[in-house]
Amino acid sequence: MASTAPPTPPTPPTPSQDLIADLSGRVELAPGAVPADHRFTNDDLLPVPLERRKWTTYNFAALWVGMAHNIPSWLLASGLVALGMDWKQAVFTIALANLIVLGPMLLTGHAGPKYGIPFPVLARASFGLRGANLPALIRAAVACAWFGIQTWIGGVGIFTLLGKIFGGWASASEIGGQPWTLWLCFVLFWALELAIIYRGMDTLRRFENWAAPFVIVGAVVLLIWVAVKAGGLGPLLDQPSKLGWGADFWPVFFPSLMGMIAFWATLSLNIPDFTRFGAGQRAQVWGQSLGLPTTMTLFALLSVLVTSGSQAVYGEAIWDPVQLVARTDNVFGLLYALVTVLVATISVNIAANVVSPAYDLANLAPKLINFRTGALITGVVGVLIMPWKLTETPELYIFTWLGLVGGLLGTVAGILIADYWIVRRTVLDLADLYRPGGRYWYTQGWNWRAVVAFAVGGILAIGGSHSAPGKGPFPADGLIPFLKPLADYGWAVGLASSLVLYVLLSGRSAVRSHGSPAH
Repeated sequence: MASTAPPTPPTPPTPSQDLIADLSGRVELAPGAVPADHRFTNDDLLPVPLERRKWTTYNFAALWVGMAHNIPSWLLASGLVALGMDWKQAVFTIALANLIVLGPMLLTGHAGPKYGIPFPVLARASFGLRGANLPALIRAAVACAWFGIQTWIGGVGIFTLLGKIFGGWASASEIGGQPWTLWLCFVLFWALELAIIYRGMDTLRRFENWAAPFVIVGAVVLLIWVAVKAGGLGPLLDQPSKLGWGADFWPVFFPSLMGMIAFWATLSLNIPDFTRFGAGQRAQVWGQSLGLPTTMTLFALLSVLVTSGSQAVYGEAIWDPVQLVARTDNVFGLLYALVTVLVATISVNIAANVVSPAYDLANLAPKLINFRTGALITGVVGVLIMPWKLTETPELYIFTWLGLVGGLLGTVAGILIADYWIVRRTVLDLADLYRPGGRYWYTQGWNWRAVVAFAVGGILAIGGSHSAPGKGPFPADGLIPFLKPLADYGWAVGLASSLVLYVLLSGRSAVRSHGSPAH
């Protein structure tokens, strides 16, 4: 494809003029290295100064503990039990998924401590200064939907538990088909979340540090309560699998595995939004490795044991922990559960679903939108899209929503990893990430190679999306029938195909000095 870029783009300053480096290899821009072009620059998008990169291994581990222990991730694990798995199958599926997704998480997170840049700025290296808005807005749209889902779940949890304590809430007069008391809980919870994130990333770090252990204790208390009612752990571990390990298991396992991966595929893209505050690579690598797979597996074990226990006690698998807690009449227990739901949902929602779109929207219009404005826009959009129906059934939640999201985000992750690790070997020209006409300008700000790789990878990943009759929005034979066999592996297909295609289109022979492909 012919490029309309100038045959000899402006030569960027040498790294010694642009950058200040420390002994660990972390770099920052020298004063005056970035032109004041408000189309691509504001204070929130610029690299974090070295003196502000302070997050330690504990901070990253606590971030993941706080994000992993929330109601939707509980619903993931307990939903697998509701789909017919036993506790061993469910925990195995989730543990494997989180080990798999940790890989791209660490790879994309590398640029954060090294360069101090957020996800949309990293995406400029592969998609171009303007093209980066494509993956950024896709990620932002997903985050807005997740924000709405989490906020609604949190609001319903508060409504359910307060109604159990005070009584009469469910019978209040209705507005829009729901009791006004439910809307009140939803709005108050929504406002509390935005108030915390509006205070900035340091407030978030402090909140996560104490929220993480609090939520773990809450989950353990719930397990003990169910085990006592069931007469010990034996009945919880004895619930049999409805699928076995044969022909009935694998058709459920693979789409479930992709769904579990897709749950954190969002963070595998925008993890630089957090690692840019890291004290070094060791902090982000150890913090994430200790935080993500271990805590998600532990929480999965707790949730499936509790769900199995509910089956032993009540004769049905109650996969929503709020509905399970509401079965008790102990006021202290209800109040403790209420606080736990509040802390758990806030800790994940503001970290996973507000930080990213705040940066992504700021990248769209840096002159008009800063981090705080982007966070407020996210809060409004998350309500307007009315996403609460997505968690009505395990099939819709795990297969349709997470499968679709995972396929698209896996495609973007493949391009980012290919560009940063294979094409550029982790070497970026930091100043040119903010400079129109530089090495990342490509064709009028767009890199056609990334767009083509995204389109092809996306079609392969989600083109075969299908739903069982009456269980979802897709045709039973798939959107594109011959791609249906790939649909159960959407995230992996998207990541692998876009990575390979982007490398082939970029061409190793086209790599210039400083890791820049030819325009």
